[in-house]
Amino acid sequence: MRPFVYPSGEEVKKSDRVVYHDDPGEVEFVIARKSGDPALDWYLEEFPGGGFMIRSPSFGHVFLTEKDIDEDLHFVSRGSP
Repeated sequence: MRPFVYPSGEEVKKSDRVVYHDDPGEVEFVIARKSGDPALDWYLEEFPGGGFMIRSPSFGHVFLTEKDIDEDLHFVSRGSP
């Protein structure tokens, strides 16, 4: 499975700092294959192909799949994994 990438080309990774719809956020987790964690694996069952969760003080949590990645998602910097 190929990695998720931002419109700018960087790979999406846990702890990345991002801006989504003009609000700052952080990638909480990325799930692309079974992890053994039932809570994370649920996302694969509901969203075949996986995706990643963004957490923001402004909007809470949002799960994005590959088709949701658009020009409103901007990579800012790498966080500490």
